[in-house]
Amino acid sequence: MADRLTSEQIERYSRQIMVPDLGGKAQMRLCQSRVLVIGAGGLGSPAALYLAAAGIGTLGIVDADKVELSNLQRQILHATADIGRPKVESAKISLTALNPDVDVIIHPVRFDESNAEQIAKGFDFIVDGSDNFDTKFLVNDLAVKWGIAFSHAGIVRLQGQVMTVVPGKSACYRCLFKAPPPPEEILNCQASGILGAVAGTIGTIQATEAVKYLAGFEDGLLTDRLLVYDAKNMRFREVEVRRDPQCAACGNGTGTTATTQL
Repeated sequence: MADRLTSEQIERYSRQIMVPDLGGKAQMRLCQSRVLVIGAGGLGSPAALYLAAAGIGTLGIVDADKVELSNLQRQILHATADIGRPKVESAKISLTALNPDVDVIIHPVRFDESNAEQIAKGFDFIVDGSDNFDTKFLVNDLAVKWGIAFSHAGIVRLQGQVMTVVPGKSACYRCLFKAPPPPEEILNCQASGILGAVAGTIGTIQATEAVKYLAGFEDGLLTDRLLVYDAKNMRFREVEVRRDPQCAACGNGTGTTATTQL
């Protein structure tokens, strides 16, 4: 592994290196970092593109789906010519075209209990762009168990939410949501719709959180708070999230057993 930036990398990342909180050393950390993006859809697309542009050394992309015409309104990793192509393949083409320095590792599978540990092993940060509660709880429980920081997000209609979890230092997803809601209460993009730009806004925030964490400044991360975005009225608000000592995932062991077994 190189111990210094090449002249080409210095030019590519020059505007980023100039940021006072970053600089060359932080850029080196980014180039040596590994981020796993779960889902190459509405959230994973903008997140992965900005992470590749930022110079993250290794990007893992997990998605079992193929590109459909209805995806293209928000899933900006993919183009019309990619319809029918596995999303991870389309994602790798787009990300490599943007930044050939990035090593893109693809997993054309659903992220589930049978493969989660094997896929996530060795990554420094996880961007959860999944679209279902089972996967979100699985990501949380695995990340807490292995001490991997991650960004949670959800989007529907004209709304989005995002928070960052640093295991051992902050509240986790289960501190906020104990268990998935009843099926009849769940809203999703397929049934309820989504404004594409909302996905872009929230996915970009996830990428920002990943870069900040990996670059070494954690003070301003979205830990212990949920950022809620109302695009209709163009407002953000924060909800305090307190670490639950009885949490099944990150508590002191006296809480109920987590539904996800790892």
